Amino acid sequence: MYDIQKGYELAKAYYKELGIDTDEVIRKVNDKAISMHCWQGDDVIGFEKNAGSLSGGIQTTGNYPGRARNAEELRADIEEVLKYIPGKTRLNLHANYLEADHAVPRNEILPEHFANWIDWAVEKGIGLDFNDTYFSHPLSEHGTLSAADESIRKFWIEHGIACRRIGGVFAEKTGGPCVINHWTPDGDKEFPIDTLSPRLRMKDSLDQIFEATKDVKGVVDGIESKLFGIGMESYTVGSHEFCTSYVMSKHCPHIIMTLDAGHYHPTEVVSNKLGAIFAFSDNVLLHVSRPVRWDSDHVVAYDDETKTIMEELVRMNRLDATYVATDFFDASVNRLVAWATGLRNVRKAMMAAMLQPIDALRKVEQEGDVSARLAMVQEYKAGGMLTLVWNYYCASQNKGEGLVWLDAIKDYEKKVLSARS
Repeated sequence: MYDIQKGYELAKAYYKELGIDTDEVIRKVNDKAISMHCWQGDDVIGFEKNAGSLSGGIQTTGNYPGRARNAEELRADIEEVLKYIPGKTRLNLHANYLEADHAVPRNEILPEHFANWIDWAVEKGIGLDFNDTYFSHPLSEHGTLSAADESIRKFWIEHGIACRRIGGVFAEKTGGPCVINHWTPDGDKEFPIDTLSPRLRMKDSLDQIFEATKDVKGVVDGIESKLFGIGMESYTVGSHEFCTSYVMSKHCPHIIMTLDAGHYHPTEVVSNKLGAIFAFSDNVLLHVSRPVRWDSDHVVAYDDETKTIMEELVRMNRLDATYVATDFFDASVNRLVAWATGLRNVRKAMMAAMLQPIDALRKVEQEGDVSARLAMVQEYKAGGMLTLVWNYYCASQNKGEGLVWLDAIKDYEKKVLSARS
């Protein structure tokens, strides 16, 4: 391979002429936390004793060998892949990743059921985020927080309350905030006659959850919308309009919007929504994913939308105000390769956005020189010497430059994953 240090010095000089300090860019990129989703490692199955098939508008395809079968294996896989993911990384858990020697109803989960995760995170110095699990459950087939059956709705309200209390313990034990994402698969395959009542019930359910846990500290709550899913193709209770209205009506700093890159119409993109949301909200929870035709949660690519999302956040100076998390699952490839590829692409997109001369671009725009703006934007979108800076950054963090990390994960597959039936 070429001399990484000499390549970096060349790039550093190039970007200095544009007024960009690459050392400072590397520092900022490295310090920005990305919350890594745990469910890529086991195909969103979780570790409940009575776990059934995946449901709730979610589908995992493929059966690549080596899926984590228990929490110990999943933690080992996470430790291995973190060797190749540069920068500050958190871990994002779903509620169905609890550990218990018996079946625990979801409305009765406790912090003790996540004690091993807490101890592990504290030992590794990793922050913990959390998600209610409103899918893949017998009581989720006819709605959860919007269910017409009051006993079912009560069950899921109690689950949400339990999750916020667990999140509070995560925050206390790890010494940092716990971001909880609230998403439900509630909806209808056909367009219902009554579209209002389910939304009024969901609003009331969320209100009850937050009221019952108003003493919880250190938790930030993202409210996530969705366009549609399998089984809810025509109507989604938690639509973008509903979730946006709910968040803005609360006027509460800890209740924020979750924007998932795959949860909108094919012609809609999250990058176009960020400025509108930040005009009214101080923070956003971002789920970086890659939709192909619909919300299929493909491994994040270094594609136009991922780059544009990061460009928007950097240009608005709102990257620090955004909680960045990944959300994808692919069982057709080596799961660790999927993790490493996706998270490295997210961080590389951050770096690419910071390696653009934002001040110069803003200046020509303010001067009304739209011709110069067009030419400059296209010139710097090409990436300049991004690869030289990126490889230097990865090498300096001992996370593997280029594709060096791929051989290491392949070796782990031969020695560890291949032994799993």
